[in-house]
Amino acid sequence: MSTTHMSTGSAGSLGRSVDHLDLLESHAVFVLREVAAESERPVLLFSGGKDSAVLLHLAVKAFRPAGFPFPVLHVDTGHNFAEVIEFRDRRITELGERLLVASVQESIDRGRVVDPGPGASRNRLQTTTLLDAIAEHSFDACFGGARRDEDKARAKERVLSFRDAFGQWDPKRQRPELWHLYQGRVRPGEHLRAFPLSDWTELDIWQYIAREGIELPSIYYAHRRPVLERDGMLLAVSQWVRPVPGEDAATETVRFRTVGDATCTGAVRSHATTLDEIVAEVAASRVSERGATRADDRFSETAMEDRKREGYF
Repeated sequence: MSTTHMSTGSAGSLGRSVDHLDLLESHAVFVLREVAAESERPVLLFSGGKDSAVLLHLAVKAFRPAGFPFPVLHVDTGHNFAEVIEFRDRRITELGERLLVASVQESIDRGRVVDPGPGASRNRLQTTTLLDAIAEHSFDACFGGARRDEDKARAKERVLSFRDAFGQWDPKRQRPELWHLYQGRVRPGEHLRAFPLSDWTELDIWQYIAREGIELPSIYYAHRRPVLERDGMLLAVSQWVRPVPGEDAATETVRFRTVGDATCTGAVRSHATTLDEIVAEVAASRVSERGATRADDRFSETAMEDRKREGYF
């Protein structure tokens, strides 16, 4: 698999010079097309978050007017924000694409994983649910919206991240990707994770969303909602997150920088209601979105790497 910086046509058609977002877009489109062409059964993972929304937008650029040459898969923890599920269903319906939902609750019901109990995070349980879905559908390539700037473990991954027959990742056994040359071959039972957004930053994502007018779930914009402070994070009050003795809920103006399991995804205080305001806010931030708002990543430097070795995305 070789690469070249191809144009998607947007810059030329508008008569403007190519900027860094054009280069990032061109490379991401290239990765989508090449992996889809060389894989037998690829799939695009979609959480409903900002990165997967950008990835979905890039897939439209890569393959329209034809349909996607792969289905879209959401690993549903059962503890999702209602706004995100509404956005997921509506967006996939608008595109007319095929949505597969792999349910953590079904994994619990089948005895594949153990329910951590009311109010506990199900994030780690996603690994088994994802690997079961990959095996069930014989997927040999999974596109994801992970970026290297999110976490130290993600920074170790290549654009093409190879997983063995057990879905496990070994950071010491990765193929070189010099000059954007990729080797996408896998043996039966193995698969690869492809990250077209690897080289993007959070700021790049927001600048691209603003430039392209990409729709997102409403929780990414400042809004009023009941929250409580726990372990230094602002968690949204919900059926899974309730105040315990010593905690008080209060209605505040917040937004989310990332979305995930509602039991471990925190909000940030913010009055940014427009894309320009969010871009300015992100540009001034010195903490990554996961480091600031994901409880399951904050308390161990190896938390993400440990989960990725097990097969987590």
